[in-house]
Amino acid sequence: MEFPSDLSYSKTHEWVQDTGSRTARIGITDYAQNELGDIVFVNLPEAGDEASKGERIADVESVKAVSDIISPLSGVVKAVNKDVADNPELMNSDPYKAWLIEIGDISDHEELLDADGYKALCEEEG
Repeated sequence: MEFPSDLSYSKTHEWVQDTGSRTARIGITDYAQNELGDIVFVNLPEAGDEASKGERIADVESVKAVSDIISPLSGVVKAVNKDVADNPELMNSDPYKAWLIEIGDISDHEELLDADGYKALCEEEG
């Protein structure tokens, strides 16, 4: 299981990559994709939609279940990753390159974990 140190992590298993200018990308972690199994569909918001910290922003469907993606940030959806929408299996093969949503105008965020903190959380849950 990978825990890149250049990312921040939510307790609901999303990763956050600060891209500067109050903008960040969000995806699901290696732990999350492993728990979900083979991902077959992703339902993403539209650019311009509001994102609210702690609220559902998207969902992914795997062969096992449908799981909500909880936004760790509040702001505005600036972009969605069409490649992942067209090829959801990218979340399984490389979850840290397969970002889902880019949020800009970030106004709030939940308490995020660093790589070591997130690794400890996964070990507790695993």
